[in-house]
Amino acid sequence: MSIKRIFHDPIHKEIVFDAGKPEELMIMELIDTVAFQRLRRIKQLGAASLVFHGAESSRFTHSIGVFCIARKIYKRLIENKSSFCENKLVLYGAALLHDLGHGPLSHTSESIFDHNHEQWSQNLVENYSPINSILKKYDNELPRKIGELFESKQLFSKPLKTLISSEIDCDRLDYLLRDSYNTGTKYGLVDLERIISALTFSPDGNIAIKPKGVIAIEHFLVLRNLMYKTIYNHRINEISTWILEQIVSTIKNNFNKKIWIDRSLHKWIFSHQNLDFDDFIKNDDITFYYHLIRWKDESFEPLSTLCKMFIDRDLLKASDISFLGRIERLEILSLARKLCKKNNYDSEIFCGIKEKNSKGFESNNALKIWDGTFQNSLENSSELIKTLMKSKGSAYIIYPSVIKNEIKNQISLLKNNS
Repeated sequence: MSIKRIFHDPIHKEIVFDAGKPEELMIMELIDTVAFQRLRRIKQLGAASLVFHGAESSRFTHSIGVFCIARKIYKRLIENKSSFCENKLVLYGAALLHDLGHGPLSHTSESIFDHNHEQWSQNLVENYSPINSILKKYDNELPRKIGELFESKQLFSKPLKTLISSEIDCDRLDYLLRDSYNTGTKYGLVDLERIISALTFSPDGNIAIKPKGVIAIEHFLVLRNLMYKTIYNHRINEISTWILEQIVSTIKNNFNKKIWIDRSLHKWIFSHQNLDFDDFIKNDDITFYYHLIRWKDESFEPLSTLCKMFIDRDLLKASDISFLGRIERLEILSLARKLCKKNNYDSEIFCGIKEKNSKGFESNNALKIWDGTFQNSLENSSELIKTLMKSKGSAYIIYPSVIKNEIKNQISLLKNNS
């Protein structure tokens, strides 16, 4: 009788691993590694819990969910094409390990440390012995095959790449369901079963979707659009990221001042390109938060105030200035900086403009519609999908709360005059 392990998941319910199946034994062994267990200490949504108090789930939880979806899709696809079974180990391993390289607070690390989680996921899979040795037990080429799927510049020509890294992949199918659930923002649930049941293979050998699945894909992409607007690009997220960027920048610009910092985080901040596996694994949300708390109490200004703002959730303010032209935005920034100085805030640190271009759905032709006779792209089959491909820019002026009234009054004047 084989050993089974069960994860009780809020999205996928019981996720059962059977050690009697080699591919699932491999997954169980990978889950037990130090590098994968570290993902328990990385928040899936970074600082979004400062806005949505339920957003406390981890990259560990999400990664298990992505594997669960990949397994469901695999079982569906081999019904259509039995030869696809040769991809099982690669698909399962890549689905589980795709987020292995995330830094503290997930995507926030990309901004504050200039960290590339995809490169680190590939590096860990190909070169980190505890992961690498497990994969090689099952197939000597497995680390290389999985690592290649994490290369962002690889052409979208293979079915495995479509499932692991495309606009409609196992990763997105899980995180939209999970993030919607954890934040309480249920605009509509992804019809996961409908999407999976509509998957097939097109004549070029790639994965395609039958016409019956188009409405479910439209629904998925509408939800994605809403989630970006209301959660991922939320104003408080932008403020929190700004504060963390200023914290790291202040430390870099004051390296000669006495400040407590452990060796691993020192490398993350000052020589990120020289990180080794040990220093990478030692830095997680807990380690980073501990530093923020120490700096709040023991460091110099303005570092102490910035850390206090983040830890105590006494944040800077932000106002939407997306509707203003370039000159008007600079006028607002100039006013904010003058008011900052008047109130004894460093104007370079405590105020600024944060601009972002929110991408719409980007068609990479990875997934096409196949009705058994004709093949077509998603955007050419749906006006709604074509609309969702449009990108939208946003801009916020960030500033201390003490000058909020003056800034808001000036924005109102500019709005009325425009």
